[in-house]
Amino acid sequence: MPRRSAEPRSVTIAPPSASRPGTTGSRARRRTRANEPVPYDFRRPIQLSREHQRILMLGFDGFARQATTVFTSSLRTVCQLTLQTIEQQTYNEYVESLGAQTYMMLFAADPMTGLGVLEMPVPAVMSCVDHMLGGPGSDDQPDRPLTEIESGVIKGFMDRLLNEMRYSLAAVLPLEPSAAAVEYAPQFAQAASPADVMVVVEFELRINERAHRATICLPFSGLHPYLTNSSNPGPVSDREKAARLHAADMLRQQMDHVPVTVAVRFHPTQLGPVDLSQVQVGDVLRLSHPSTAPLDVTLDGATFARATPGAHGQRLAALIVNTPKENS
Repeated sequence: MPRRSAEPRSVTIAPPSASRPGTTGSRARRRTRANEPVPYDFRRPIQLSREHQRILMLGFDGFARQATTVFTSSLRTVCQLTLQTIEQQTYNEYVESLGAQTYMMLFAADPMTGLGVLEMPVPAVMSCVDHMLGGPGSDDQPDRPLTEIESGVIKGFMDRLLNEMRYSLAAVLPLEPSAAAVEYAPQFAQAASPADVMVVVEFELRINERAHRATICLPFSGLHPYLTNSSNPGPVSDREKAARLHAADMLRQQMDHVPVTVAVRFHPTQLGPVDLSQVQVGDVLRLSHPSTAPLDVTLDGATFARATPGAHGQRLAALIVNTPKENS
């Protein structure tokens, strides 16, 4: 079974466990993977937010349950599809995580732009064909492209899976998937450019007792507008709007009374390391500040006014003489 490369990946979110028979081992594996630290690649910022991952997790978890029913009823044997991870990857990283030969159904996903990929290992597809033709579906399956008859048998089955995906993601986007092409060599499947950001959904497919890795790959640029709309809060009442406006007005009023630290300083003077190391008590430093120039009044290093030094009672004071706006 092909393994993913060890390059840095985005944060992984595992679906909630469900109390179904035969899933104790898979839940333990998912829990172990979720607890492992995941390295972060600062050269590739994460674009798929946690909120968007949760939305997709709910949709594809429903797809896994519906697809389990499709597998079991079509193959007439015990099958289970379990959602494992939802990750952000480039298309090149996704292709490299696949084997040298696998079954990739490219499908159009109107109204979402770009192509999607529904991928299963060839032995798993062969086992499905064997079961649907009345065979035992043994583990020893040929690893080769499907013949014309085998392709015709599996096409209707894959169309059912695409329909289940349409129903499961209906709350996120009005997806209308339709099969476009089938590829067996991942490097020849031109679903996207190598650097395009993709959303890769990984499943564990169990046919009888044998586990396979299945994936769905969707373009992030096509998904992002629909994920943003789904994550936005719903409309609020007039009372809630008035309360938010009042809170914002109160915040603006209070910001006018927040105390800040202001500094009055001379112009900066540059000294070399040798001069600084030889400074002693009683030495006189020559400043770069002209004797007739006003002092700078600064806040966090930004000059917002100029002043002349003076005194006010027992305290030193600074008289504002102009501001940068007056000089412009």
